[in-house]
Amino acid sequence: MNKPAKFLILRFSSIGDIILTTPVVRCLKNQYPEAEVHYCTKAKFGFLLADNPYIDKAWLLENNTTELLKSLKAEKFDYIIDLHNNIRTLRFKLTLGARAFSFDKLNVQKWLLTRLRINYLPDVHIVHRYMDTLRTLKITNDGQGLDYFIPYKDNVEPGWLPDTHRQGYVAYAIGGQHHTKKLPVERMVELCRKINYPVVLLGGKEDFENGEIVRHSLGDRMIYNGCGKYNFNQSASLVERAVVVFSHDTGLMHVAAALKKKVYSIWGNTVPQFGMYPYKTPFEVLENNNLSCRPCSKIGYDKCPLQHFKCMNELPFNFTIKELPGNN
Repeated sequence: MNKPAKFLILRFSSIGDIILTTPVVRCLKNQYPEAEVHYCTKAKFGFLLADNPYIDKAWLLENNTTELLKSLKAEKFDYIIDLHNNIRTLRFKLTLGARAFSFDKLNVQKWLLTRLRINYLPDVHIVHRYMDTLRTLKITNDGQGLDYFIPYKDNVEPGWLPDTHRQGYVAYAIGGQHHTKKLPVERMVELCRKINYPVVLLGGKEDFENGEIVRHSLGDRMIYNGCGKYNFNQSASLVERAVVVFSHDTGLMHVAAALKKKVYSIWGNTVPQFGMYPYKTPFEVLENNNLSCRPCSKIGYDKCPLQHFKCMNELPFNFTIKELPGNN
């Protein structure tokens, strides 16, 4: 490059996917420090970009795509890094006219796996596939993993937790965008009983009721229900302070990986073979490998298509948490 370049990265959703793009942002900025790195996402995910020091400017997509495109066109970007690759990003690329590099979503391979159980997916984490969009620019992966930046105002102090959880706890992210990615609440109770250590439950307001069922089942000495009580950054702060983290296939799992926590990742209808398992952090996978119907979707469903939900109902809890006091 003969002059400082201007890049626009496109990834509109969701939380986990945006976190998984952070190595692209960091490596691009560090290896072309004079370049301007801009990032466009949906407005509701803007908080994920606000404290990232590798992003020069964040652009937030709300309702008026035409006005946003008008503003972006005025920036005269040199390159577009499309890490979403859908109809909307195609419109962005055509309108802006900059040279574009697009992420390969491998939708055919995913269809073959979910519909025919034929696995042609490469044994490669999605981060490496995101990084492949930069290979023409000779940007290489620095191997430093994911980034997550918690603003100071959102740090949750140990003293704000109940006495029972101030000396250490396990964080369990009980949420999930789809029902088939989450353990049924009775199995959440079973899992927390198996953990047998103070647990902080994390999730949104929609998870509060399940959190209360778990708390009432095991008592306040074991369970603190934080669902709906914290914003996402505050939940990330609680993840950072945890001894270890249990999580469904959801955004907080990738936060835990970014913060280099040991992760016990719980998989229902989706599978790690999609390439979105915890990245560059110690982890164990909890999944039911004795089913011919799994994976049934690359995303998830509101209910099990076969009605039995064996991927979660019969998922074995065969783990030992060596990081806990007395388990070494």
